Amino acid sequence: MRTLKKILIKTKRQIFSEISGNNPSIFEGEGFDFVELREYNYGDDVRRIDWNVTAKMQRPFIKIFKEERELNIAIVSLLGGSVHFGAKRFKQEVIAEVLALLAFSAAKNGDKFSSYIYTDSIDTVIKPTKNVHAVHKAVENVLTFDALGKSVASKALSKSLFEEIKRRSIIFVLGDFFEEFDFKLLAKKHEVVAIMIRDRFEENPPELGTINLADPGSLNSQLMQIDKKALKRYREKVHQKDHEFYAHCRKNRVAFTKIYTDEDPFVKLSKLFLKR
Repeated sequence: MRTLKKILIKTKRQIFSEISGNNPSIFEGEGFDFVELREYNYGDDVRRIDWNVTAKMQRPFIKIFKEERELNIAIVSLLGGSVHFGAKRFKQEVIAEVLALLAFSAAKNGDKFSSYIYTDSIDTVIKPTKNVHAVHKAVENVLTFDALGKSVASKALSKSLFEEIKRRSIIFVLGDFFEEFDFKLLAKKHEVVAIMIRDRFEENPPELGTINLADPGSLNSQLMQIDKKALKRYREKVHQKDHEFYAHCRKNRVAFTKIYTDEDPFVKLSKLFLKR
C-alpha cells in the first residue's frame, strides 16, 4: 500500500533522524512517581532540577521518575465513520501518521507501546511490545480499517480502557472528538493525552445551498439547506462543544492538542510535549 509506505518512511525519518535525535524524548515528563535524586549531568533536562536540594547542596540535582526507566505507551484510535473525511486527505490517514510517530518514539526510547482501535468497543489490539516492526502492523490496521457505518461509543470509552489497560500508562487517544467524552475515571489511573484530528472544511464549511448530506456513522442521508443561518448555528455548536471538551480536559489534567489534516503532525506533537 503506497500510503502505508509513505507514512512509515516519513515518520521513521522524523523520529530517528539525526536532527530529531538531538531532541529530548516526547515521552519525558513528570506524570509518574518520583524515584530518586541524582547529580545533574550535562545534557539533562533543566526542568528536572530540584532547586531546594540544589540550594542546600550547592550543586545541581535532578529528579528521576519511574517513566525514565520504562514507560508503557498505549495508543487508542477512535475510528467512527466521521474519520472517513478530508478535503485534502482523510482524517483516518492523519490518525495513522500520528500513531506511527508515537509508536516509533516509544521504540526509540526503549519503551513498550500498544495499539487499540475503538468504535463501539475495543476492536483491534496490538499487545505491548518494543518491537519496531509492530509499528508497521499497527499503522496498517488503522489505514485499512473500514470506518464507514461505525460510531464511537464515547461514554463507554474510559471504562473499557480502564478495564483493558492494567498497568499505569500514558494513553494517547486519537480522534475527531465530535462526541462527548469523560476522561475523569481514566485520568485517575493513567496519564491521558487527547489528540484531536480535524479538517478545516468540517469546522468552517462554505454555503452549499440544498445538498444531500450523508452521515458516515449511520450511513443515513438527508436533504439539508446550508445557508448563512444554518452555518452560523453549526459553527457556534462546534465551537461550544470544543470549548466544553477543552475545559473538561483541563479539569482532569488531560493534555490535548488539535491537528488539522493540512498540518504536519510531527510539528504539532513536538510543540505539545515541549510544554510538559
